[in-house]
Amino acid sequence: MSWLDRLRGGFKKTADKVADNLTGLTSRAALDTATLADIEEALIASDLGPEASHRIREAIAARRFEQLDERGLRTILAEEIEAILAPVAKPLEVFGFPRPHVILVIGVNGSGKTTTIGKLGHWLKEQDYGVLLAAGDTFRAAAIEQLQIWGDRIGAPVISGKEGGDAAGIVFDGVRQATATGEDVLIVDTAGRLQNKSHLMEELSKIRRVLGRLNPEAPHDVLLVLDATTGQNGLAQVEVFRESAGVTGLIMTKLDGTARGGVLVAAAEKFGLPIHAIGVGEKVDDLRPFDPREVARAIAGLPPE
Repeated sequence: MSWLDRLRGGFKKTADKVADNLTGLTSRAALDTATLADIEEALIASDLGPEASHRIREAIAARRFEQLDERGLRTILAEEIEAILAPVAKPLEVFGFPRPHVILVIGVNGSGKTTTIGKLGHWLKEQDYGVLLAAGDTFRAAAIEQLQIWGDRIGAPVISGKEGGDAAGIVFDGVRQATATGEDVLIVDTAGRLQNKSHLMEELSKIRRVLGRLNPEAPHDVLLVLDATTGQNGLAQVEVFRESAGVTGLIMTKLDGTARGGVLVAAAEKFGLPIHAIGVGEKVDDLRPFDPREVARAIAGLPPE
């Protein structure tokens, strides 16, 4: 199955939800203020968020339709979603020098963070980058073990320590090892204890200080992994982590398991942060950069071009 097929399959539940919420709104006699308001509410209910939903409502109103058929509504929806996603759909670039290019991966436990690191490492290795993984989530033995399993699976070395150890020390050792062995990219797993924001900030600040002594440009990326099944709650995570961790980009996972994939659009419109990749399945190659036009058409329920 091609990536496009997997992408469209991943967004099917979301597209069905959007279609259900919009059912009947285009059959009304006139596209009046009340109908426009109902369309906006239907889009909000589809997890596109209030900002994006209002933008789409205004785009429909600006076209001055007397009546709008279903195909016309889907077309406008796809065009506006694409306009929202296009500026933020940016594949990750690992151009940082001196090597290694350091990526901190953050997110709440259960978001798919460690799995995402494995898949991201696989994608980078496919492009012939040397990748080293660092098990910086030292609070959970399971996270260390899971990262080691992923390292074996994708053929990437993993540096780790004991449970409860110093995450900054692991990162320090990771940079030294990557430098010594000539690896291009160091991907660091981190603890995801959102409920203890002060601890998170303290730990990440320590990691940053350690990295700064080794390479003033590091970390080159701080990527937040968002679980699409949390819907609008994911936006609150962006707020907290952006404040506490200096998030530079997003990765959204589990889009295939939810009808709440519209949150991808909501996050793009609300924050404007780069969205480097999306996950639409469990396989190692189910995390990829995305084409905003294809995603927009998938969400709107339009066929691929």
